[in-house]
Amino acid sequence: MRSRNWKFETVMGALAFALLMVPAAEGQCGMPTKPVKPSAWEPQARNSQSRDSLGVERPDQGFLVSIVGMWHVTFTAETADPATAPPGAMIDNALVVWHADGTEIMNSMRPPQDGNFCMGVWEQIGPRTYKLNHFPWYAKQFPTGPSDDGTTIGPSVGPTQITEQITLSPDGMHYSGTFTLTAYDLNNVIYQTFTGTVSGTRITVNTKETDLI
Repeated sequence: MRSRNWKFETVMGALAFALLMVPAAEGQCGMPTKPVKPSAWEPQARNSQSRDSLGVERPDQGFLVSIVGMWHVTFTAETADPATAPPGAMIDNALVVWHADGTEIMNSMRPPQDGNFCMGVWEQIGPRTYKLNHFPWYAKQFPTGPSDDGTTIGPSVGPTQITEQITLSPDGMHYSGTFTLTAYDLNNVIYQTFTGTVSGTRITVNTKETDLI
């Protein structure tokens, strides 16, 4: 009888001990079974940063230099039809936002009916170097003819494709590069193409309107 009681007490004692350990086990849910030294996290974090398409690591400042953000951008023609965009002429003065998901949007200074909002996609192709594929969609031409009083809307035109290759400055506050613009008519026939340079300055929370003029 005493033997049975001893066995029963042993089993109950083991069960009670196991129940006491349950909260501790639940508290470790999802955690590694072996201790992880803090230094073991560093390579993983750096590898994640090195794979990040937003820019390159700045070890001295501990952050990524990134193209992502809002920019004030100017486009200057180099080779063009002298009648519409002579070399050296600024053909656009825009506000541009590069998004972290690889998309881009531009608010052009051109008239709204001419397609002043247009969008693109980008990818990083080298250290601080990016390629942009950008499309102003179907729009209207500038007002034309003797009745042009600044309010007349011109005839419809087809889409335009603008490709850029730009390089971000080491401090991440400026970029510069080249662009090619190809414009199509409503029959999808090229009626104008030219190249030029593009220059961007980052807009920050401290940027004033006068800084953009």
